[in-house]
Amino acid sequence: MLSILIPTYNYNVYPLAKQLVQQATLLNIDFEFICIDDASSSPLNMENEKINSLKNSKFIAQKQNAGYRGNRNNLVKKSKYEYLLFIDGDSIINNKNFLFNYISNLDNYVDIIYGGRTHPINIDDANKKLRWKYGKQIEDKTAMVRNKNIYKSLMFNNTLIRKECFNSIKFDTSVTKYGHDDTLFAYQVSKSNLKVKHIDNPVEHGDIDLNITFIKKTEEGIINIFDLYQSNKIDYKFVKILNFYTNLKKIKINYFVSFLFKFTKPVLTKQLESSNPSLILFNFYKIGLLCSLKK
Repeated sequence: MLSILIPTYNYNVYPLAKQLVQQATLLNIDFEFICIDDASSSPLNMENEKINSLKNSKFIAQKQNAGYRGNRNNLVKKSKYEYLLFIDGDSIINNKNFLFNYISNLDNYVDIIYGGRTHPINIDDANKKLRWKYGKQIEDKTAMVRNKNIYKSLMFNNTLIRKECFNSIKFDTSVTKYGHDDTLFAYQVSKSNLKVKHIDNPVEHGDIDLNITFIKKTEEGIINIFDLYQSNKIDYKFVKILNFYTNLKKIKINYFVSFLFKFTKPVLTKQLESSNPSLILFNFYKIGLLCSLKK
């Protein structure tokens, strides 16, 4: 029936595991819970070891780092059931019917179900405002909105997928740079014409990055999506920022955008790290960086 798979790194997953195992037990379904820590050697793994005492559950602390993509592939290799439910280790579940909502939406005409993600209503830490604001305004979408563009709205932080469908794609471990794993996987799903259904069954993003960390991750992600585009692993039309970038190139103003970005980057960075970051400036930061990259 259901394999609940949690990739983690230096995070206490035990409370989440306990909650999910309780829900699965009440549903009286065949299930397993597997969590793999990707060689963090964290003291928090002492808490994660408690997962092994839960029903049908196991925690594995890898000794060698497999990376974001490899860890997810390893979870699937160790799973035994037809349906795989991927949840990020830092997720918060506020719905006692969370698993029931997934099980009740299973049918023979769906390959993937995505439940969505939300962010807290408010956040007090000014040093996390950029990630929180981006999440609230860009990522937090209802199923009605996501179903209008089923593939481009697909993320992999709260996703149920048939095992045979996952194995037909898998995460590309030849890609070693950080970022846009969800984007590449979603693109491959679209190319395979898998049947995707969006539902309102969100998890809450728990471990929100500091502004400076999110900016760094965004830079790494822009570099990676550019590399994926250059190596023909993804169609620029599938990614909004790549599509915008190619249009700038066509009218030959990408060099001007690059110059303007380099000139204003210190001011932009300071503003984005402030307590009231602008998402408009954040978008310019991303496209400016993209225009600055060399082939």
